[in-house]
Amino acid sequence: YLFESRFAARLSELGLRSFGEYYNFLKYDTKRSEEMIKLFEVVTTNETSFYRDTPQLTSFRDNVLAGVVESQRAAGHKELNIWSAGCSSGEEPYTLSILLHEMLGREILQWRIRITAVDLSRAMIAKAQEGVYSEYSFKTTPEQARKRYFTEDKNGWSIRPELKRVCQFKVMNLNDRAALKTIPRSHIVFCRNCIIYFDEAMKKRVVGAFYDNLLPGGYLMLGHSETLHKISSAFKVMHFPGTMAYKKDDDSPGRVGT
Repeated sequence: YLFESRFAARLSELGLRSFGEYYNFLKYDTKRSEEMIKLFEVVTTNETSFYRDTPQLTSFRDNVLAGVVESQRAAGHKELNIWSAGCSSGEEPYTLSILLHEMLGREILQWRIRITAVDLSRAMIAKAQEGVYSEYSFKTTPEQARKRYFTEDKNGWSIRPELKRVCQFKVMNLNDRAALKTIPRSHIVFCRNCIIYFDEAMKKRVVGAFYDNLLPGGYLMLGHSETLHKISSAFKVMHFPGTMAYKKDDDSPGRVGT
């Protein structure tokens, strides 16, 4: 029903009478590559906001993020890589940037931090790179955070440059194995409310790619309603108040590698 309702307008615009004709268009027409881009835009769900699922984010900050930061600091490696997979229009990676700036304060100038954010939709990546948001994106955002980290102008609210600087956005299909291997090795992978749209085979491939990407001792964060049950047993399940995380075994106890 979801697919049919979303694509009815595309069939009408293309003058096609059935999904069979649309299938043939996607497979054989000279404009098939352009249409695939439009297909991605129509089929993807881009429901997001800053500070989405605040209880989960708070627990992540206080337990996972604080622990990784302290391990890196203690080891003398002030470097942190986070991968936001399925980042939509950028609210999630920018929220992570805010959390890091709040946690580290001026010390963040001594760190090398990279948040690599990817999404299938070119339109969403373009919006994320622009970094300008309407009121809807702030429906779960503390007002003091909006005033501190955004600048209001006639087009909406713009993310501050220092928060934008650590985020890198790119179009990527999580089913593209070669593309996934270009992501820098990560201390933390965020993939919230994304794998619920995949079939079992796709879930296993993507989660396997996350595992391979993570550094020893790194964490995978899923949405609060998602689980790796029957998908992967490679991770150690870590339970925290308000959330759980999936941890890749350490090479050496108590340290997240670089």
